[in-house]
Amino acid sequence: MAQSSTIYVITIDLADIDRDVYESLELRVARHPSETAAFMLVRILAYALEYRAGIEMTSGVSSGDEPAILVRDLTGRVTGWVEVGLPDAERLHRASKLAGRVAVYTHRDARQLMAQLGGAKIHQADTIAIRAFDRATIEQVADRFDRRTSFALTVSGGALHLALGDETFEIAMTEHRIHQS
Repeated sequence: MAQSSTIYVITIDLADIDRDVYESLELRVARHPSETAAFMLVRILAYALEYRAGIEMTSGVSSGDEPAILVRDLTGRVTGWVEVGLPDAERLHRASKLAGRVAVYTHRDARQLMAQLGGAKIHQADTIAIRAFDRATIEQVADRFDRRTSFALTVSGGALHLALGDETFEIAMTEHRIHQS
């Protein structure tokens, strides 16, 4: 018998000073049995960092052709496509043709992803934001997540500060761009 997803209820007090976004978010996140806690945390952080009207989290790992996060305008047209992990070039090419904005968030080795994507045919590759988090910190924070977790996330000057319980974590994030020959 197949295992079912575990539902997490995540409450985020978001203060994104860089984008002037201040919100209290409550998410119900389905964690697929094959999904690591770190991958789920990156999905949650990507949602918070991309938060805007029309944003929705998809089924994640089990969603197939959909990205981790979609943004739609009032007509239902896809305006934002957010991948998590190490998407392939073909997937990003298709996403870039479908959506006005494409971003990738990962806690994996960004050099591996950049090497995989470099030289591949990707529509408007230079506009795709690749944001890599420090893997060790992501895993450390993810280990502290329960099925009901609340935290505060502050973004200022590109730096992320996550307060969870009585601990505060600074999560390093580096941004990369795809270079094509």
